[in-house]
Amino acid sequence: MGNYLIVGASSGIGKALALHLANNGHQIFGTYNTHEIREKRNSIEYKPLDVLKESLVFDYLPDTLNGIIYCPGSINLRPFERIKPTDFSNDFNLQVTGAIKTIQAVLPRLKNSENATITLFSTVAVQTGLPFHSQVSASKGAIEGLTRALAAEFAPKIRVNCIAPSLTDTPLADALLNSDQKKESNAQRHPMKRVGSADDMVHMVDFLISEKASWITGQILKVDGGFSSLKI
Repeated sequence: MGNYLIVGASSGIGKALALHLANNGHQIFGTYNTHEIREKRNSIEYKPLDVLKESLVFDYLPDTLNGIIYCPGSINLRPFERIKPTDFSNDFNLQVTGAIKTIQAVLPRLKNSENATITLFSTVAVQTGLPFHSQVSASKGAIEGLTRALAAEFAPKIRVNCIAPSLTDTPLADALLNSDQKKESNAQRHPMKRVGSADDMVHMVDFLISEKASWITGQILKVDGGFSSLKI
């Protein structure tokens, strides 16, 4: 069993991951920003973290860290001409610069592990191309490039992979799924006839951080109900 840092563990995929991995015997260090978690849970230690700050402090982590899972994200679907350059910058700082600062801050702890992993999140929109997705695609496109670069640089000591979901039923996507009609309409766009769930992502992360995935690194794994590759 290992020690894992989950950035963004108070909601959505990050919260589901923290609970799942803790229930399976791992020690979880989960961070929150706007959604404070006060209750204590076995094998989960929650800490406040604002990844937009210049320097990040992780002095509460053990000397050996088996993995980082970076979950913060945003979904702002607007026409390109209505998005200010500062909006792109702010989104990049949250999704990319925050991941970079986190990885750099805990890298020595990862290097102490025999099976260290870094798991990042992208979106199906990067490689598919969807209208009104320019802001998220710009940031997540950088995440995909970062994934491959770090996987090459850190091999064979640390494996780095990225999950690219399609629309997933979490609080982040609430505006897109806040009615039965919206849920059904979005479900029908996917070959599997449903939107994703947090558990779909949890199962993929669970596999990627395990020894079963010991020969997998530098990959962008599409967990998207067939949306990106099937036309039916």
